[in-house]
Amino acid sequence: MPAPTPKRISDFKPVFTNLAQTSHYQVVFGGLSGLLRSHLARRGVDLKFIGETVGLLCSSASLPGSSLGTADIVGNYMGVAEKMAHTRLFTQIELEFYVDKEYKTLKFLEHWIEFIASGSGESPLREGYYYRMRYPDEYKTNYTKIIKFDRDYDNSVEYSFIGMFPIALNSIPVNYGTSEVLKASATFNFDRYVAGRVDSFSYYNGSSNNVEFGFPNINLNSQGQASSFVPAKHGSGVGYRRIEEASNPNAPIYYDSEFTRRVPGT
Repeated sequence: MPAPTPKRISDFKPVFTNLAQTSHYQVVFGGLSGLLRSHLARRGVDLKFIGETVGLLCSSASLPGSSLGTADIVGNYMGVAEKMAHTRLFTQIELEFYVDKEYKTLKFLEHWIEFIASGSGESPLREGYYYRMRYPDEYKTNYTKIIKFDRDYDNSVEYSFIGMFPIALNSIPVNYGTSEVLKASATFNFDRYVAGRVDSFSYYNGSSNNVEFGFPNINLNSQGQASSFVPAKHGSGVGYRRIEEASNPNAPIYYDSEFTRRVPGT
């Protein structure tokens, strides 16, 4: 390895002037079940507020993290202890929101949690009322996203949460002192997340899951053979072309990465 050499500030200045900022992001809630949407709508929290406004009122969010659960394996090699991963673990995230004058933000969080525990179907004013949890499919959402971008909008990273729901609405202090903007915060749990876009168009053009367009992919076809390919445009669509033929504009383009369905006319 070569020894360090002196560098001028101009050599590394572009690196430190091109860093991402914390204040540009967007939270989008989606995929709530029909029963949950109806429960919220009867309390004044309409679908437009859920899909657009509450995400804009999210004043603080966290990009998710994960870790790997491991097990100690002893005996494969004499005198060597190994660690091997067995489970991917996900951390909970906390979202903080500005509360609007109609208190829809607070109602959104409060009544989402209320809905989760309302499986008994009884009136909460009834003596001897008890809590019964609803089925997960009724209260979990699979289409909530956090999109991190910068003010030039050139690049972004997207996180899509699977099986997300609030597990805690934190208490909100109020007092007679100097007035401040009221905020509500909640802790959300999720089963897992996917980094990168997961919409159908991204899958179609080969850019889902943070794959850079035009970057060669290695895929195993139905015979277990490895094939290298790059996305290739044809008309208004996107197909695949073998990497060794990528520079040939007359090379055939295929609908799938197994090169079994050729695009007519190529």
